Order: sequence, then C-alpha cells, then structure tokens
Amino acid sequence: MTSTLITGIAELVTNDPAAPDLLGAVEHAALVVEGTTVAWVGRAADAPAADAAVDVGGRAVLPGWVDSHSHLVFAGDRAAEFEARMTGTPYAAGGIRTTVAATRAATDEQLTAHVGRLVAEMRRQGTTTVEIKSGYGLSVHDEARSLAVARQFTDETTFLGAHVVPADADPDAYVDLVTGPMLAAAAPHARWIDVFCERGAFDADQARAVLAAGAAAGLRGRLHANQLTQGPGVRLACELGLAAVDHCTYLADADVAALADSGTVATLLPGVEFSTKQPYPDARRLLDAGVHVALASDCNPGSCFTSSLPFCIALAVREMGMTPAEAVHAATAGGARALDRDDVGHLTPGARADLLVLDAPSHRHLAYRPGVPLVTSTWLGGRPLW
Repeated sequence: MTSTLITGIAELVTNDPAAPDLLGAVEHAALVVEGTTVAWVGRAADAPAADAAVDVGGRAVLPGWVDSHSHLVFAGDRAAEFEARMTGTPYAAGGIRTTVAATRAATDEQLTAHVGRLVAEMRRQGTTTVEIKSGYGLSVHDEARSLAVARQFTDETTFLGAHVVPADADPDAYVDLVTGPMLAAAAPHARWIDVFCERGAFDADQARAVLAAGAAAGLRGRLHANQLTQGPGVRLACELGLAAVDHCTYLADADVAALADSGTVATLLPGVEFSTKQPYPDARRLLDAGVHVALASDCNPGSCFTSSLPFCIALAVREMGMTPAEAVHAATAGGARALDRDDVGHLTPGARADLLVLDAPSHRHLAYRPGVPLVTSTWLGGRPLW
C-alpha cells in the first residue's frame, strides 16, 4: 500500500478528543496517509519515512468539512424570491412548492447534472462529506428518483417526503402516503428520514408518525425544527433520541436543557438567517450548556443557496458567538457526530484521509478573511482532487 507524507504544515487540526485543546492542533506538523486512511500524525521533525512526500509550504491542514444538511436535488431558480425578501417580504415555507413543480418537470439527467455541479462546488470549498435530502418531489415517483440521484454522490441520503404538504393535498392523507407507499419506494435509497416540524409544515403528532414509520423501515431519524418559531420539534427530537435536530433558531430554556441531556446534536444553519433576515441561533447559549453543535450549509434554492461552509463558519463567529475553533470543530467533528460517523471529521490514525489545505497558516483565517477562497486543495480518501 502506497504511503504519502504531507509535510510543511504550519498548523494541523486533528480534532483528537484526547488533546488538551478543542482542535487538537499540532504546529510544524506532518501527516502520513496510507491508502485511504490516516496512518500517523505529529511533529514534522518526528515524521516516519513514506513512499512519497507533499510539502504544503507552511499552510494549515484541517479535516474536510462534514456538511450534514443540504437539499441539492432540485430544479428551477428562486432568485426573485430572495430579492423580495431583501426588500421586506418575510420568509415562509410555502416557497418550497415552487421548487417542487420545477423538480417534477426535470429529467433524471438534468437533476443529476445539477447535483454534480453543486457537489463539485462544495469540494472546491473543502467539503468531503455531504448529506443530501429529497423533499422537492413530494410524490412516490419523484421522491424515490430524487434519492436515487442523490445516492450517486453520497451514502448520506435522507428521505424528506414530509417537507411540506403539496398544494391541494389533504394533510392526513399525505402523511399516510409518506408513511406508506412513498416510504416503501424511498427507503432502498436512503439512510435517514427527516420531517419539517414547523408552522406551515407538519405538527408534532404528524412528525412522530413519520419518524416511527421510518424507524420501522430501518431509517435513522433527524428533524427540521424551531426555525420559524418556538415549537415542540426540538424536544420531540430529544425524546426520540434522534441523531440531530436542525435549525434551532427559537429555543426555550427547556429545549436547551433537553438537548444537553439527550446528546442530540443541534445543527445550526447560519446561511439561512443570512438569506432570510431572521435572527441567528444563539450558539454561545448552546455551547455553554454543554450541547453538541454542528454547522451545515442547508444549501437549497429557497432559504439558503450557498454551498460554502467557510462562509457559514465566518457567520457563526461574527453573528452567533462562536470562537473560530468552535466553528471549525462544529463544521468537522460536529457534522460527523450529526451523521453518526466516527471515520470522518478528524485527522487521527485510522480516520479517512479526507482533508483540506488552507492558503493560510491557521484555521483562524477562515473567519478573519471572510469570502476569500482560502481552500487551495481538497483530499478525498487519501487523494487530492486537484
């Protein structure tokens, strides 16, 4: 098996949980990759021999981003909706139905090409693991084909038939469809099941029914909740022991306590607040309470059309009370925890060799230089993509 020594690392972020600091940072570091995995990390002066060597020239090396929340399978454009929000129209979930019509009209080839472009865009910005949801088909055929498209790009696929109730559909009848024929068609292509538990979407009883049906079909649960108002979704996620609950913008003290006690990850999506002019989640409140926090892009055509986790990290530091180290940890180890993954989100021996190289000496530059394309190389499974 071929080994590669990556040296000349000014700062190596390992996310080693045994390290005294949050990021397990090693200065003047090196890393050895064997095949697709990390074989050794440490000081460059102590590095073992390898078959090949790559000198990154005093740059920082971090684990690849783990984006645990995205909606990439769609067609159409909602830029006019974004423009309207910027001039005073409030955000509401109903715009999803606009994308549903366009997605149903698109061919499989068009959807696949579009997802491929977005995934490539993510890779250029350092994302090495991405979760992709359905949710813009809302019919048996279109939800199943959306997940089949997504599965070409990731194993982290999520059935989100319970995104909104389609226009002119009866809510109870639609929940029966989601938990019956739609789930049966979608489950072979999915690892996860999700529900938008929110005003204008699905209530707690409906969400519970969908998640229970998904669990019976072998799908692990996650939830959209508390994006638009305080509601029951976060506590439902904690009660059910879901891996993650996403958005968490409006939280009562009981929600925070439930998250801390349950271990369910609170996935924060600051790109949404940037794009909708809503208040940002209070990450500081969650972290100080001992809640596990992840950062993800929520890349979608309506409420947040960004694929950039570096941008989300900068927002989290500027607007949500996170330190640069906490934001980087949330976009790597936090995202991995939200996906029940222990092989990604860190660079310690035995981990997948998914990493990024910054054209900067430390992780701090991600928030210090917002909007600058600092990722100069992304490695996936031990091989550089460029």
